[in-house]
Amino acid sequence: VGDRVAARFMNKPLGMLGEYALCNTDVCDVVPQNLSSEDAAALVSSAVVAVLIADRIREGDRVLIYGAGGGVGSHLCQMARLQGASYVAGVGRDSERLMEAPLYCDYAVDYTKTDPFSVKEWCDKPFDVIIDLAGGAWPALLQHRSSGHPSIVKSAKSKGRYLTITPDNPVFEIHKMRDFFKIFLFPSLGRAISSRIGLSRASMPKYSYVLALPETSEALTRTLALASENKLIACIDEQGPFPFTSDGVRRAFELQASYHTKGKVVITVSSDK
Repeated sequence: VGDRVAARFMNKPLGMLGEYALCNTDVCDVVPQNLSSEDAAALVSSAVVAVLIADRIREGDRVLIYGAGGGVGSHLCQMARLQGASYVAGVGRDSERLMEAPLYCDYAVDYTKTDPFSVKEWCDKPFDVIIDLAGGAWPALLQHRSSGHPSIVKSAKSKGRYLTITPDNPVFEIHKMRDFFKIFLFPSLGRAISSRIGLSRASMPKYSYVLALPETSEALTRTLALASENKLIACIDEQGPFPFTSDGVRRAFELQASYHTKGKVVITVSSDK
């Protein structure tokens, strides 16, 4: 009684911005004493996803992360290095931040100024894996392939991989089950098959849609332990944490809706004291 607890948003708790919540013990764990509640909130919501994606990174991989500056991306840049990646590159609006502590990307580009698919170094030495956290990189890869230019990622035949956690358009509405199939199932299934056994295998990486919402606390516990040992640094957007007021909540959601966050957007509902 009295311990601080961090919980994933799977099963329970449901909803958000509540001063009290009934949590399912399968998806929560005690927050280490050397972590703030704000850090814990960022870690269990975004860093857990990064930890699970990083499990698919192999030692020595060259890794490119799309959406590297957001909540998941800021933690994945760190996790890729912990997994033994030999080279980590990021794509985001604030390319300078991506190469600074604690993200430490080897190289980064601002997609509004530079076409990631035209970076000569990446074309000369393609990536082993592209991780798309922003959406839309797969159609861009297809378009680039049709242009006849060298690819920045290895083909499935050469063990190249493409991982994503979002559809091509990250903003969507689902009103009926067929909407879910149209947005998530059919495109992912078609790409996964064609990139493994189809003609695309020789020119496109192996496509995988990563489901990173575990129903157990194992990944959460690992994430909190890494942070407690200072191996993983919680990344909260510099504009926050936001206060639990009408204005604070409004500003937090406006920032989240902009899709240009620098880390995780966090709202402080109550003080640790």
